[in-house]
Amino acid sequence: MIEIVTALVRNERGHVLLVRKRGTTHFLQPGGKREPGESDLDALARELHEEIGCRIVPGSARHLGVFEASAANEPGKTVRAVVYAVSLAGEIFCQAEIDEFIWIDPRAPVKTQLAPLTRDTILPLALSLSD
Repeated sequence: MIEIVTALVRNERGHVLLVRKRGTTHFLQPGGKREPGESDLDALARELHEEIGCRIVPGSARHLGVFEASAANEPGKTVRAVVYAVSLAGEIFCQAEIDEFIWIDPRAPVKTQLAPLTRDTILPLALSLSD
């Protein structure tokens, strides 16, 4: 089991921010593993700053749940993600292990390869938040 904390970030049009890590083909939501002693939000804040150069807007984090899916980049493993909806402050740019970021419309067909958690849970969750 791979334990992570991850962010559901939407822009003003309801599009969802996804990232692709170096050496991989699947897009997924930003976030990552906790370091020893870190809370979910401390880990998420650190990961977002390390990966895309942004900070979480204070008071914007909303716990959405804990979800499991097959890991996109580690065959045979399962990912368990604690998911928070957050707003970001700062300009997004790729750094650390992130090669690319995109904004996708969760209402439109997707031609990009998505991680199972993103495809099956995060995008439907994003749609339910905009209702």
